[in-house]
Amino acid sequence: MLKTPDLLIPQVGIITDIRTETPDVKTFRVVNIDGNKAFDHMPGQCAMLSVPGVGEAMFSIASSPTNTEYMEFSIKAVGQLTNFMHKMEKNSQITIRGPYGNAFPVENIKNQDLLFIAGGIGLAPLRSAINYVFDNRNNYGTVDILYGSRSAAHLVFKKDFGYDWPAQPDTNVYTTVDKEDEDWSGHVGFVPSYLNEIGFLNNKTVLVCGPPIMIKYTLSSLLDMGFKKEQIITTLELRMKCGIGKCGRCNIGHKYVCIDGPVFRCDELDELPDEY
Repeated sequence: MLKTPDLLIPQVGIITDIRTETPDVKTFRVVNIDGNKAFDHMPGQCAMLSVPGVGEAMFSIASSPTNTEYMEFSIKAVGQLTNFMHKMEKNSQITIRGPYGNAFPVENIKNQDLLFIAGGIGLAPLRSAINYVFDNRNNYGTVDILYGSRSAAHLVFKKDFGYDWPAQPDTNVYTTVDKEDEDWSGHVGFVPSYLNEIGFLNNKTVLVCGPPIMIKYTLSSLLDMGFKKEQIITTLELRMKCGIGKCGRCNIGHKYVCIDGPVFRCDELDELPDEY
């Protein structure tokens, strides 16, 4: 049974490991002060991390719920809190609370073939779902993963997509970078164009996350390939603020991303104003 902590009461968290993913992204492994996982979650949910006196922000949980020992957060240095965290060391304390938002519908897509499409740090929330699927491999069909970033240096989770995921049965991993790079011998090109080159069959459920412009053109490519919007799922976690529907800063029309999302099917987004 899932633990259900009070969403407004933070726990003291300990950073037990820090991995440098890219020049501006680090992955932080966090447990509570007792050395346990702070709370249970499902793929796609978020947590509020805080450094008292510095700030707090919402972050996707990048580790799978099947990991019962700790949670991981892959954080890009873009502001006061994130830059401060990038200077922290192992055994530093933060606060953590959650989980917030809904989740990817991993129970509803059992026995289906899956296509994960990610751009840049957008792989972080999808990583939780991907590893959940692989830890329950017999419940799902074939898995295709398409991941791209602006350069080889900005690809995150290199061990995952380079070694661990391709070793899974009935799994294909495709990677690309936007521009040619002397350190990169793989595919060069934007994610939407590579998607067209590969030409996936349109009988898959698609989970997509990345920069808004990438999602826009990826969605267009998928529709051109014959996918229906009902087959495509995305997450708007970057819009989440308070997480409990009180501040009103994440609303899109009549929806609150933190309460009704952040995970939406693309046909559900058609019902909302074009503000996301």
